[in-house]
Amino acid sequence: MRPATTARTAAARLTACALTAVCLTTYLGLHDAPAARAAPSPSAAPSPSASPEPPPVPVDPHAEVLELKEGAELAPPVVVDILSVSEDLSGDSGRQESNDDIKLTLQSEVLFAKDSAKLNVRADARITEVAKEIGENAPRKVTVRGFTDNLGTYAHGKTLSTQRAEAVHKALAAELGASGIAYEVVGKSEDDPIADNSTEEGRKKNRRVEISFGRGTEK
Repeated sequence: MRPATTARTAAARLTACALTAVCLTTYLGLHDAPAARAAPSPSAAPSPSASPEPPPVPVDPHAEVLELKEGAELAPPVVVDILSVSEDLSGDSGRQESNDDIKLTLQSEVLFAKDSAKLNVRADARITEVAKEIGENAPRKVTVRGFTDNLGTYAHGKTLSTQRAEAVHKALAAELGASGIAYEVVGKSEDDPIADNSTEEGRKKNRRVEISFGRGTEK
């Protein structure tokens, strides 16, 4: 082979190698660029976060305002009257209890037919349960209140609610016998609603009889 031909061949090979290197570098750079752009800069400032809550105000336990003055006495302890309210799943009955009193609520539909003051067959079991609880607490007084919804006249509701309260009173007295309990019977008509009278669901809750008595022997 001639020296000139050999030189040209070597130059061509060098040129080809250089082009290959340039192409390879460009290819790798294009494919590495997203990763490079995605990587956070070490010198980048962190994003601002929510401001920390202020520290609690220091309290001096020896402050004068916290000291009991000489000769002063603490107020006597107070027993808080705890109130508990519950209702069965059907909404037919409910109870409200405090430390001193119990109030049982029975929906009128459970005790009476529509616009009637005569206790139905289903009422017997409910009256027996209430009488048993009254007997266990032995109160001196039991209050029976009857209520209606706001349909019809107030006077009619007054008469019906009074008659229903009286019917429940007589049934309880028969169950308890000569227990020495004094009864208060009141017909409230549509007064003191516990629900919205503009809906049937609310009116149903308002048509009720409430029996209230003391928890244990009343003072």
